[in-house]
Amino acid sequence: MSVLLVGISHRSAPVPVLEKVAITDTDRPKLIDRMLASSHVSEAMIVSTCNRVEVYAVVDAFHGGLAEVGELLTRHSGLPLPDLTKHAYVRYSEAAAEHLFAVASGLDSMVIGEQQVLSQIRGAYASADAQQAVGRTLHELAQHALRVGKRVHSETGIDRAGASVVSVALDRSQQVLGALTGRTAVVVGAGAMGGLAVAHLSRAGIGRIIVVNRTIARARRLAATAGTHGVEAEAMELSRLTEAMAAADVVITCTGAVGAVVTLADTHRALADRARASAVERPLVFCDLGLPRDVEHAVAGLPGVTVIDIETLQRDPAAGAAADDTVAARAIVAEELAKYLAGQRMAEVTPTVAALRQRAAEVVEAELMRLDSRLPGLADPERDEVARTVRRVVDKLLHAPTVRVKQLASTPGGDSYAEALRELFELKPGAAQAVAAPMEITAIGGDHLADDFTAGHRGEEQGQTA
Repeated sequence: MSVLLVGISHRSAPVPVLEKVAITDTDRPKLIDRMLASSHVSEAMIVSTCNRVEVYAVVDAFHGGLAEVGELLTRHSGLPLPDLTKHAYVRYSEAAAEHLFAVASGLDSMVIGEQQVLSQIRGAYASADAQQAVGRTLHELAQHALRVGKRVHSETGIDRAGASVVSVALDRSQQVLGALTGRTAVVVGAGAMGGLAVAHLSRAGIGRIIVVNRTIARARRLAATAGTHGVEAEAMELSRLTEAMAAADVVITCTGAVGAVVTLADTHRALADRARASAVERPLVFCDLGLPRDVEHAVAGLPGVTVIDIETLQRDPAAGAAADDTVAARAIVAEELAKYLAGQRMAEVTPTVAALRQRAAEVVEAELMRLDSRLPGLADPERDEVARTVRRVVDKLLHAPTVRVKQLASTPGGDSYAEALRELFELKPGAAQAVAAPMEITAIGGDHLADDFTAGHRGEEQGQTA
């Protein structure tokens, strides 16, 4: 069983495609259930953020697993398979682990080094685990990825500027508005991204925050958090969004809703209310961090309105990190990947070692029974001493090869030593299955679906970390 990753992100697809593929917290459990009901998938986890959707599945066969995950994403997004596969990337086995480690480190984020992706991976794991969709393979992969992400952030300066999608968006908004000190901001959505927005606004010296959310209780909790930073804050229901926008200088949206939350009509009414309240025209900036987009596309055409969305942020040079920090982070990812793979190889050889010791125990018991038949009058103390002696001899003979095969299994190609052990001692086929070598993507050929997904990305697979 190996890990298959099928993903679409800001690096591989334009925003309209990402919007169609986006998976909400409500959709995620249903899609995981469908995967687990398929014939090739035994474990599943979905990482869905504002700029990526990645499905991690433990599969018993590459082609079968890829076909099932591909069909799932096609049905969910409504995109024809050729359109979907044009923008998808596929990783398998070691490459899937390497990619998740890079994602957890912030190396694959729109804003290099941002830390929010760590909590998003943790949330994806918790959600899958709650559905009993996580077994040993995904548990070890996800936990190791989280440790890698923490190590990168603690040992490099990749996030020293505290960069995130929110901070870069606010920097862009200040280019339009000037300093945010004393201004009014509206945060639409009270989830993790909303909390991050409140934190950044508070540090920027915002004068007032209005938190707007469908569930007023969650809006009040987030507003109370803003209050602890000394910022005037209040909560409003989504039905009062127009009222909130009329008072705002900057509106940050991050709802994860399926359709537009800020419509052209709502914005017209808010601008009209602003004009009646003040003779001085004030610019209004929307930071649309939702995926799908929260702000209707036509809003950007209104006079005095600026919309900063995910597409805009993709082109922002502030989204990069210092080259030295990126190199250091990639070195950590490579080191941790080697440790992870060595651990996996050692774990895979364990059934072979167990089978060898079981075979030895069976031989010892057979010989002791043969001894009983030949020397039926042998007293119990003497028989017990013979048994102990035989077992000690067997243990000493097996100690060196079993310890050594575990050491050798942790090296690349180490499974060949386990295979030799199985052949020499005629061990059961079940042990061979437990340490079967993972299939390589580069060897795939003749399968239409696999070719669709991988043809455009094989060069990328060979030329970059993730």
